[in-house]
Order: sequence, then C-alpha cells, then structure tokens
Amino acid sequence: MTGLYRIAERNIRIVSLHAAVHDYCRDYRAQGEPDFTVETGEAEIARERALAAREDLRAGREPRPYGDAYLEQLAVYRAIAERMPQFDTLLVHGSALAVDGEGYLFTAPSGTGKSTHARLWRELLGERAVTLNDDKPLLRVGAEGVTVYGTPYDGKHRLSRNAAAPLKALCLLERGAENRIEQVTPGEIYTLLLQQVYRPADPAALAAALRLLDGLLSSVRLYRLRCTPEPAAAQLAYAVMKGRET
Repeated sequence: MTGLYRIAERNIRIVSLHAAVHDYCRDYRAQGEPDFTVETGEAEIARERALAAREDLRAGREPRPYGDAYLEQLAVYRAIAERMPQFDTLLVHGSALAVDGEGYLFTAPSGTGKSTHARLWRELLGERAVTLNDDKPLLRVGAEGVTVYGTPYDGKHRLSRNAAAPLKALCLLERGAENRIEQVTPGEIYTLLLQQVYRPADPAALAAALRLLDGLLSSVRLYRLRCTPEPAAAQLAYAVMKGRET
C-alpha cells in the first residue's frame, strides 16, 4: 500500500504492507510530489520485533507478542527519522505542548512523568494549551530558531495535533520530593538530552543529527525541573518558563 503524507513540512511517500500504517497517518494526508520515500516490509518488521524483544528483556519483561502492523508503524517512523536530519529536522523523545502559540518540550527517560506533567499544563491552562505530540515530536532547527511539529507517532495516549509552534523552551524532567526548577546550560544536560534524541545508523545522518542537537541547545532556553506529579509543579514550571517567575 502507498500513501503520501506531509509531516514536519516534508511530503513523505510511505510504501507498506499493512493498511494500519496509513490509517495511523490519516490526518497528515497530502498531495503533490514526495521529498522522499520510505518503504517497509517483512525484513523491517522482523528487525523491529527483535529490537522490541531486546528492550523487554533489558527491562526484565518477557518479550511481548506485538502484531506485525504495529511493528511496521515503528519501522516506518524509524525510516522517517533516519532521513529527516538531511532536512534539518530531528526526532526527540518527549512531550511537546503549544501554549498561546509558543512551544514547550518536556523530555526525560520513559516512565519519568512527561505525559503527566503535560496533562497538568493542559488542566492549568485550559484551551490555551494543546499537545502537539506526546511522545516523539520532530524539531526543525534553523537560523530563525527551532520549530516543533506534531506527528502521527504520538505514543500510547494518541495525543497529537497536525500543527507546529516555535519552540520557546526545553525542560528536562526529574522526579523529586518537592518542586524546583532552574535554568541550565547546554553542557549541564547535553549527555542526558543526547539519550532522548534519535541517533541515525547512517554515519552522515548521525553527524547531521548531532549538529542539529548543538543548534537546538544554543537556540532555546533550557531548564531542569525536579517535581512531584501535582498541579503546583505545572504552576511553577509555566511561570518560570514563560518568564513570569513567582
């Protein structure tokens, strides 16, 4: 099956075995000529199954019986992420919000509470806050700054929007017994953030992704937030990151 989708300002032709891959991307359907094509099949599905089993074992779980269609969705996004650095775009594991048209990105290892903290922002700010992507947004890094994009690959809660916003701030989340936020330098969080960035297998694409990471770190305000899963954490974080510290 074949479809054309516009994701992060690029037209991408997807050729796959399973219709579910295209249903997943239905809100991003496009017309025109592709900027590039990704094609997946049995080999890519088998590779994703092996990677998923390895992650389960690393986490102390028995390998889960993922279906082929789900694994092909993972393979498609992996193929997209491999190509995007040549278009000044990289994938970051995190939850991205737009508030009053400005983007905020929360990143941390899985299970830290990114989605919970983003939900607290939505509850605090109501319709002013929308989730662009709750799992793996794309970021375009350019001379004019950084833009964060919604994508259809949005995690188990399926929270995303086909929209974009200029990225105002990036925040590394940590669990804490109390709420405390501080502005940090690129060097203070580089290693931790690198772990949350998709690193392509192709050496040239990897080099491009690392250059984009440097550009990201030098273009937006950076924070570290140690927090509880309580509304007060969102109140503090928004006040500081917006520039209205209380």
